[in-house]
Amino acid sequence: MSEMIPWQFRRRIRSALEFPARRAAGKRLALIRRSEHLAVGFGDALDERRPVHGGAVKLLPLRNAFGGDEREFSLLYAVSSRQPGFAEDLLERCRQCGIRIVWNQNGVGYPAWAGNESERFNKPMRALRAMADYVIYQSEFCRISADKFLGPCGLPSEILYNPVDLEKFRPAEIQPPAKPLRLLTLGTHGYPERVFSTIHCLDRLRREGVETELTIAGRFQWKAGGAQVSGLIRQLGLENYVAILPPFSQEEAAGLYRKHHLVLHPKYMDPCPTVAIEALASGCPVVGSRSGGMPELVGSDCGVLVDAETDWSRMITPTGVELAGAVQLLASRLEAARKASRQRAERLFDVRKWVDRHAEIFSGLLR
Repeated sequence: MSEMIPWQFRRRIRSALEFPARRAAGKRLALIRRSEHLAVGFGDALDERRPVHGGAVKLLPLRNAFGGDEREFSLLYAVSSRQPGFAEDLLERCRQCGIRIVWNQNGVGYPAWAGNESERFNKPMRALRAMADYVIYQSEFCRISADKFLGPCGLPSEILYNPVDLEKFRPAEIQPPAKPLRLLTLGTHGYPERVFSTIHCLDRLRREGVETELTIAGRFQWKAGGAQVSGLIRQLGLENYVAILPPFSQEEAAGLYRKHHLVLHPKYMDPCPTVAIEALASGCPVVGSRSGGMPELVGSDCGVLVDAETDWSRMITPTGVELAGAVQLLASRLEAARKASRQRAERLFDVRKWVDRHAEIFSGLLR
């Protein structure tokens, strides 16, 4: 016990504390049966008592198209970033019942953000992916990082980028006025530099005479994040040019994109950011980091990405100066980038095509 690393020790404690809930869940799992028809289960990932956000959002169109009774289904669909409770028990029960399993793989744990606890994230993902019949990777970067940190996988697989509802996320009928240039950064902000760099970007642009405003929307995940962000804004004298908004719904996000000219997404090695996909669908070009899945999503005509080396041991976030340079470059061809962004979203991220491809995968597995 004394030689255990912290995450292993905490996992044992958590396992002991969860034993009553796991035993109760086992009774529910025993009721699961295989349907004779195409019906998809999601475990409790879409439990109505839990808010649907993040990795679970993409499950909604699948539930609408194929969802069945969570006690009787022929195929289980599980997402690495929104795993059902007691996932290994659930997948094992499905295997016992002859229920096919599709595993949707997002990012993995790696030292730059998970440090010595990377394996705490990777160990369960490794086991769950191995139990699947088919693996969907959200980007080529997701496949590469999974092979590196989870190990090679010989299961049938393919890459399907996350989808977007093109009706909900659409360009504004009337574009915002050309001045001031309105920048938007949004999402769950996991580390300080991701937000600080956008504020420094605004500062640089304004110092260079570019009339610019910035909206920061979403939750700050690090301790005292809100106070630190507000403090930096005051320090730079930008109080009149920055709006800070709380966490938002999908409907609110759609409106935000339409009110802004550009999206800043400087997060390093983001596997398949929904923010970028929704922005493109909304005709809102993207400035960000040329790392993770971003080059696959944004392409060359829908935004400008700041070069970044691949380093699994440290976070390399674009500086405010780099972001400002990219913004000015993109602003010089903004109208063409808007049109290209929407066209790219229609070609690559349409939720209807995504659901259709899933229908083909599901049918093939159930033959």
